[in-house]
Amino acid sequence: MLTDAELLRYSRQILLSQIDIEGQLRLKHAKALIVGLGGLGSPVALYLAAAGIGELHLADFDTVDMTNLQRQVIHDTTHVGRSKVDSALDRLQAINPEITYIAHRSALDADSLASAVGQVDVVLDCSDNFSTREAVNAACVSARRPLVSGAAIRLEGQLSVFDPRREESPCYHCLYGHGSEAELTCSEAGVIGPLVGLVGSLQALEALKLIAEFGSPLVGRLVLVDALTSRFRELKVRRDPACEVCGKRHAQ
Repeated sequence: MLTDAELLRYSRQILLSQIDIEGQLRLKHAKALIVGLGGLGSPVALYLAAAGIGELHLADFDTVDMTNLQRQVIHDTTHVGRSKVDSALDRLQAINPEITYIAHRSALDADSLASAVGQVDVVLDCSDNFSTREAVNAACVSARRPLVSGAAIRLEGQLSVFDPRREESPCYHCLYGHGSEAELTCSEAGVIGPLVGLVGSLQALEALKLIAEFGSPLVGRLVLVDALTSRFRELKVRRDPACEVCGKRHAQ
C-alpha cells in the first residue's frame, strides 16, 4: 500500500495512466544499482530517488574533485575531497528520506559486483570506462538483470537497454566487442555538462519504464545523441549468436 504521504509526494506521476497506483507500487518495491556517481550517475540518482524507487544501491570508489563540478550536479563545492557516495547520499536523503540507500564505497571486484547485481531488479551503468562496462554487462547477463547503459564524451552521447530476460536482446558485448585500447576519457577529450545530464535523464526514464512496466524500453535499439546539432539517431542492434558473454546463455 501507499501511505498518504507517498500518494501526495508521487501524485503527479501517479496521475499518468501508464503508471497509476500499480506502477508506483512497483517502483516502491524495486531495487536499483547505479554504478558510477559522476556526470551520468548524478541525474540518474536524483530522478530515481525522486520517483520513489524503494531501494537505491550507490556504487563509486572515487572522491569529488573540483573538475567534476562542471557536470556532476549531485555534488557541490563543499564536498570536494569527500567520497562521491557520501556526497550523493547527502543530496538524495534531502530529496527523499523515505527510501532506502545502500552504499558501495569500494571498487567492485568480480565477486562483489556479482553479489550487488544479484540483489537488485535493474542496473544502470553510469561508469566512464570500457572495462567497468564489460564487467557490469557480464554480471547482468549472468544474473539475468536488465542493464541500462549510457555514455557521453565530447559532444556525443549514446544510450541502450540490454535485457537478458528477453531472448532477442543483445548484450553490451554484442554491440561493442572488446572495445578499443585507445579509448579516451572525459579528462582527456572533454565533455559538455548538459549532454551527460540529458543521457543520464534518459537512463533514469528507461529504468522507470522497465520497473513500472510501461512504454517501450530501448531493447535492441541504440540512440545516438549529437549535441552539436541537437539531433538524435536510432540504430537497430541485433544479438550476436556467437557472443562470448551472452551466446552460451541463449544456447542453453
